[in-house]
Amino acid sequence: MSLKSEMMKRGMQMMSDPRVMKLMQNPQFMKLMMAAIQVPGKVNSFTNEQAKHLATALRLATAEDLKDLQRTVKKLEREISRLEEQLTTSSRL
Repeated sequence: MSLKSEMMKRGMQMMSDPRVMKLMQNPQFMKLMMAAIQVPGKVNSFTNEQAKHLATALRLATAEDLKDLQRTVKKLEREISRLEEQLTTSSRL
């Protein structure tokens, strides 16, 4: 049996337990569970934000900056190719 199916089976068993059902009806518990579920996302976004601020302070290029530069270079290369093609076409006439 796979890990995923085993976890689903155990989760379903827990959900049918009357104690768990009672907890799920408690608004304070549900609020706590929602906060606990959001923690990894908040930590990740905070870490990314701080890394970006640090990179800016140290004048380092971020991965986003490099992607922007790569897009710009590719765009300029396409423009050069288009202009070269235009030039060779006009010189033949």
